[in-house]
Amino acid sequence: MDTSTRFKEAVHGDAGGEGWKLAEPRDGAIPGNWWEMYADPPLNELESRVAVSNQTVVAAEANYRSALALVREAQASLFPTLSLDPSVTRSRSSAAITAIGGSAGTAATGGAAVTTGSTATGTTATGTTTTGTTSSAAAFSPAPHNIFTVPVEASYQFDIWGSIRNTVAENRFTAQATAAQLETALLSTQTQLAQDYFQLRVADEQRRILETTVADYQMSLDLVRTLFENGLNSDADVAAAESQLESARAQATDVGVSRAEYEHAIAVLIGVPPSQFSIPYRRLNQALPTVPVGIPADLLERRADIASAERSVAETNAAIGVARAAFFPSLTLSASAGYEATAIGQLFNWPNRFWSVGPSLAQALFDGGARRAATAQARAQNDQAAANYRQTVLTAIQAVEDNLASLRILAQELVQQHRATVAARRSVQLTFVLFKSGVDSYVNVITAQNAYLSSRESELQVQLKQLAASVNLIDNLGGGWSQSQWRATERLAMHPQDPGTVPRVPAADAGPGSANPPQLPPGEVKPDDFMQDDDDSLPVLPPPLRAK
Repeated sequence: MDTSTRFKEAVHGDAGGEGWKLAEPRDGAIPGNWWEMYADPPLNELESRVAVSNQTVVAAEANYRSALALVREAQASLFPTLSLDPSVTRSRSSAAITAIGGSAGTAATGGAAVTTGSTATGTTATGTTTTGTTSSAAAFSPAPHNIFTVPVEASYQFDIWGSIRNTVAENRFTAQATAAQLETALLSTQTQLAQDYFQLRVADEQRRILETTVADYQMSLDLVRTLFENGLNSDADVAAAESQLESARAQATDVGVSRAEYEHAIAVLIGVPPSQFSIPYRRLNQALPTVPVGIPADLLERRADIASAERSVAETNAAIGVARAAFFPSLTLSASAGYEATAIGQLFNWPNRFWSVGPSLAQALFDGGARRAATAQARAQNDQAAANYRQTVLTAIQAVEDNLASLRILAQELVQQHRATVAARRSVQLTFVLFKSGVDSYVNVITAQNAYLSSRESELQVQLKQLAASVNLIDNLGGGWSQSQWRATERLAMHPQDPGTVPRVPAADAGPGSANPPQLPPGEVKPDDFMQDDDDSLPVLPPPLRAK
């Protein structure tokens, strides 16, 4: 698959402000525990539990172990098969069948009786015939009898045309593709956990902003009531202030719904019942990590889904070899040896041994075009796998380009939105001063306060988009995985203590769950002082973007 020499959206120069950088050979790899780039201890602890407790990953791991077993099963066909099949049978033949088998012997015996009888005693022909018939019936009596057999059988199919070898290769490629699917499932789950975690932190920050806004609106309502009681404001202003306050309280309460949903989603991702899991409040102070970005060709080795698609192409190519081998004859060498007897005490006597050995050649002479159709199907499936592989590569490159553009553009948007927030805060300060001085209406104060709240929430959403784009970029670059880590994937699946058991994190380790939303610490909610030019409650202004 031909790829370009660089990503279009990766602007050359210092791109640290956008959350990514052009990687050089010495620093082009993302660390295996990529979430540690965010320097968030609670996130690190949660991510470490995904590989051992998430049920989606457990299912993918079991699927990989099944694929490995199929490889070993196919490899067994390269060796001879040896079997021991002892048996004991007791049987009785019917008189009719016995008579058919002994008719020739009866005639010979009867003739001898006649001759003997005529020479020695001179008996009549009738008596002689009777004697001969009696001896025949006794010799071929259909009496029950036992047969004891201890055979050892061996067979070996010569892989002249590569059918078995291609089957082994096909299963091996399938196992490697399944290993890559395991890594894809693991990375996808880790990415989803990080996304939900940052959503939860943003929900906490949004609630803090709304609680602060409620405190501001409560102070405004108290002031308006005081002015109303002194005859300086109307009852309409008091009603407007009360409406604004209750609306902000409703928004703060509504944030608890999304916060609870994200917490429950995280609990499921780490395999813990939501009732026994909770995440305490923590203020959002997340720095954007710098993600190393190489060239598009790196994706061919760093993305597990691309590796899986490429192994699928190799798998279908080996299937063509299996289908073509059916056109040629199969050669099998079979042998058997053992002992058989009618009495168990005589079973292993040397005269009771038997053996046979010989090759067999099988060739289908006419099948109505079945083999030709099977070969055509295998070739078509190979073409399909190749097309899917190319599409996977193109989609991967597109995803990286999308997130590079998002990080670069969102960095500019965050600076612009922060300036809008600072201006909105200044507008509230000035409008509030004018209102207290009796120059301006309280309606303008409400308008300015709502604009300020909206601007703060918009800035928070831009920060969330940045974090999401950063996580997605790591995901689209393949996380910390590369094709050199096939063995690490195998170790992940084949746990040393029990290959069939995946370790679980005890539910008790999660701690008792607490209802959402958690209480905010007292120091987190402080009303803004609109009488002073104080920006302590605002996020820190990001550094200005450098010209490219």
